Amino acid sequence: MKTSDPPLVSVVTPVHNGEKYLDECIRSVRSQTYQKWEYIVLNNCSTDGSLDIANQHAAQDARIRVINTPELLPIIKNHNHALRQISPESKYCKIVHADDALFDTCLALMVAAAETHATAGIIGAYSLWGRKVVSDGLPHYTTFLTGKELCRLTLLNEVYCFWSPSSLMIRSDLIKRSNHFYNEAHLHGDDEACYEVLKETDFAFVHQVLTFVRTHDESATSKMTASYNKIILSNLDLFMRYGPVYLNPEEYKKQLKVKLNQYYDFLAGSLLKLREKAFWDYHRETLRDIGCPFSPYKLAKTVLYRLINRPAVTLTDFTGAILKKK
Repeated sequence: MKTSDPPLVSVVTPVHNGEKYLDECIRSVRSQTYQKWEYIVLNNCSTDGSLDIANQHAAQDARIRVINTPELLPIIKNHNHALRQISPESKYCKIVHADDALFDTCLALMVAAAETHATAGIIGAYSLWGRKVVSDGLPHYTTFLTGKELCRLTLLNEVYCFWSPSSLMIRSDLIKRSNHFYNEAHLHGDDEACYEVLKETDFAFVHQVLTFVRTHDESATSKMTASYNKIILSNLDLFMRYGPVYLNPEEYKKQLKVKLNQYYDFLAGSLLKLREKAFWDYHRETLRDIGCPFSPYKLAKTVLYRLINRPAVTLTDFTGAILKKK
């Protein structure tokens, strides 16, 4: 990379009522050692002080643009709208959620990795998730992997570098070629986008903690998924779609069996907890939609297995559910 002509990085923050952490987020971008960036803060009809915070920073730094949505957008649709605002001159794009933050050398080190590995479509690094370091699993000497190999290792649960959009940097041309970079119908549209991009590009990794990803019960994902455990079905859907692409038939068959066993164990626990009809309707309909019909036989077999091998836990779940119903 020529230091005299550094590439433009578009930093993007979609925000809806994020005043609690937004100031910290924006300050982390402004404190970057890498200086050639634009920063788009997309205010999605916030009713708190988010817009005022963003405007105050924009008044102090011309590289910051604040854009308001005309109506409240769903979370993934809002992300796509934010990505459509990046400059035509942008070479790399860095999402940072409004409750997350970048460490000072984040952009500099990610850009350096991207410029070193020209075929990399995605650049990752370690993240601090609360107090825990995540996006790990790669050997310390591995700074580059083909996209296909990284996806294979991810689907085999050997590594997981797609922790959060805040932990990744993406080549902007890959974003610009579609108005819908994220699949708006899928809970894990960000993971899906990674699997799609890495079909034809590669992955570079920086072995340093470069982002802070906040963990709290008020996050959008927590609110969206907690009641019915939508995450477990979303992950099964992703595996069934991308497993055949990145795994050989034997790997796919073996890993699918593991994932189905884990899923039906969750359903068995839910049955013993006497979950409501709407819960079962959701899971049956979603299983049908992803091409994996619900199996009463497998559920009954799993319940029996739990009764035999984990009787104390099983009976505790069941009696607890009965007492709760009273």
